[in-house]
Amino acid sequence: MRYFDFHTHAFTDALAERAVSGLADTSGITPATDGTLAGLRRKMAENGIDRALLLPVATKPSQQTTINNWAAEIMGDGLYCCGTVHPDSEDAVREVERIKSLGLCGIKFHSEYQKFSPHEERMFPIYEKIAELGLIAVFHGGWDPYSEDIVRATPQSFAALAEAFPHLTIVAAHLGGLGMWDDVERYTAGKYGNLWFDVGVISRYIEDEQLLRIIRMQGADKVLFGSDCPWDDPANEIAMINRLSLTEKEKELIFCKNAEKLLKII
Repeated sequence: MRYFDFHTHAFTDALAERAVSGLADTSGITPATDGTLAGLRRKMAENGIDRALLLPVATKPSQQTTINNWAAEIMGDGLYCCGTVHPDSEDAVREVERIKSLGLCGIKFHSEYQKFSPHEERMFPIYEKIAELGLIAVFHGGWDPYSEDIVRATPQSFAALAEAFPHLTIVAAHLGGLGMWDDVERYTAGKYGNLWFDVGVISRYIEDEQLLRIIRMQGADKVLFGSDCPWDDPANEIAMINRLSLTEKEKELIFCKNAEKLLKII
């Protein structure tokens, strides 16, 4: 089986130790890597993962240009990258255009770190440009153990976004809403053709029975393997998918084929 990890993180060597240790202290979770790009590649090799998508996040408007330049520089040899824009940036729409010109795959948003809800109207010009340029929009979904206890990226917000922007390709991470599984079933699973889920870091938070039910509702062709490495070891999500009563074709879709389709990889 081939594996494409659609949800990974890494930092520059200069920032990795500080970033990872701070988040580890906040969450109480021991990271699976040291947060460096080399650490991510080692973890990929350990698990037979030949391709991965890196998802950087700008927590301040001033960070987006530097982060996007770095993401463009490190792409290659099986590593794909999204860019990032901050909702409060005055040139967010122009930065989306620059992200496209850099060859990045899409835009990563994190509502808890960037303090916005996915369906806010102030975000609409950004989404319109993303859709126009054929990029993907990847969102953190649900609760986050590394931030304050306010959930802004809810299944309801993704439902509103998917309805408002039917031509926007949306990936809601953490199965569409970490820890909000009943709301995922109620509001989003299987209801929108432009909405994908990834399974990053959910292995410790969901029962197999409900996971399988959500995948059946959503369709295996709209679910992506992801680990959220370094915040979980990819081995956990691989084992989680493998123990479900899915067909080999469905597992292949989740583990690699859906990612290839979304990123237009032949």
